[in-house]
Amino acid sequence: MSSRFPKPLPPLNAAQILKAHDLRADKALGQNFLQDTYALERIVNAAEILPTDTVLEVGPGLGALTRHLANAAKQVIAVELDGRLLPPLHEVLSGWTNVEVIHGDMLKLAPAQIVPVSDYLVVANIPYYITSALLRHLLETTPRPRRVVMTVQKEVADRICASPPDMSLLSLSVQVYGVPRVATIIPAGAFYPAPKVDSAVVRIDLSPAPFIPYALLNTFFALAKAGFSQKRKTLRNSISAGMRMPPAETESTLRAAGIDPMRRAETLSLEEWRELTARMSG
Repeated sequence: MSSRFPKPLPPLNAAQILKAHDLRADKALGQNFLQDTYALERIVNAAEILPTDTVLEVGPGLGALTRHLANAAKQVIAVELDGRLLPPLHEVLSGWTNVEVIHGDMLKLAPAQIVPVSDYLVVANIPYYITSALLRHLLETTPRPRRVVMTVQKEVADRICASPPDMSLLSLSVQVYGVPRVATIIPAGAFYPAPKVDSAVVRIDLSPAPFIPYALLNTFFALAKAGFSQKRKTLRNSISAGMRMPPAETESTLRAAGIDPMRRAETLSLEEWRELTARMSG
């Protein structure tokens, strides 16, 4: 049977599918099922999937997005945590031969365990509460995906894509691995049940290597966590406390890196963090 179906694909009605299987969205898992066809197509467009690509989909839910991914990619590997959704998911995807559904927790799975190729994409429409953990898991894995396209709260998307003076530990942790941008906005009404806020699709194009040398990554993240641990404090004070360094030594290291010790962490650029990390490691 062909793995390609005519476009546009007929829409799915999440409420009807759930009712037919005597299911409800699990609030504890933060389930909101994206069903708007236009929004689904925008996610696929943002991913720029080639016919030869393998896509790792995290959180396929009822399979609405999975169908569109399968129409565009060579292979889709979909990882779903909620075992209750497997029967309707398999039912929806019964016509596609290029989709593999795995029941599991992506946070406990290494992509290398389940993805048969080293060059792959990740597309995720996941509960908002695991956004940071999943991003960290995907960006620190080996081999890393070529691109990550993730649907998150609009506020979180803005934080991921921030620049000085509005940086955060989240934006820094993502941008050290690649370049993020907001690809599109998805209104709350595109989901069932509708969340309270709008979402955004973030596209992250990963670099071949991190912006910080591998040997210095642990120092970099320790520094960043220290810098952002106390928002209202200067770098001199927050890094001294977080890294357990004498304030005078912290100040001299910051000045050697060309950074005013009275600045705050959110004002530093990635280049300044790299220079500071190098000074700390020297």
